Amino acid sequence: MHDTNLLQLIIDDFAPAQDLLELLQSESLALHGRDMPLLEDILARKQALIVQLEQRGRKRSEILTSLNLPTNRQGLEQLASQSSVGEQLLSQSDFLTDLIAQCQAANVKNGQSIIMQQAATSNQLKILNGGEPPALYDASGTFSKLQKPRALSQA
Repeated sequence: MHDTNLLQLIIDDFAPAQDLLELLQSESLALHGRDMPLLEDILARKQALIVQLEQRGRKRSEILTSLNLPTNRQGLEQLASQSSVGEQLLSQSDFLTDLIAQCQAANVKNGQSIIMQQAATSNQLKILNGGEPPALYDASGTFSKLQKPRALSQA
């Protein structure tokens, strides 16, 4: 009984996990295009899917805990060894784990994209606002101290 409930919870997570992966891929394109309205929409949908996946994950953990099994792969293997649907339970769990790993990889990639865009924007703002004085050397090879850096808009 618990094994079939657990299997159904795993299978029920396929659709939201796949939707999350597609959203993360769309988010990557929206980040590169800096499409803020689309990013806001993606964020809202992404958060709803994550909450849904977390709730089902807790239910799966509760099932394993109620059977006095560890809430990890080892606990799942112990349950599968005593179940008529054990092979399917493990294979579907592996599929879901792979799908979630793809989501995590896409999320890391999007995070790196955000960090690079923030650095580029910061650098552009520094240039426009005058930023730090450039470190230059004059013709004699000594460090040149410029009077006062001027913003690009004032040059």
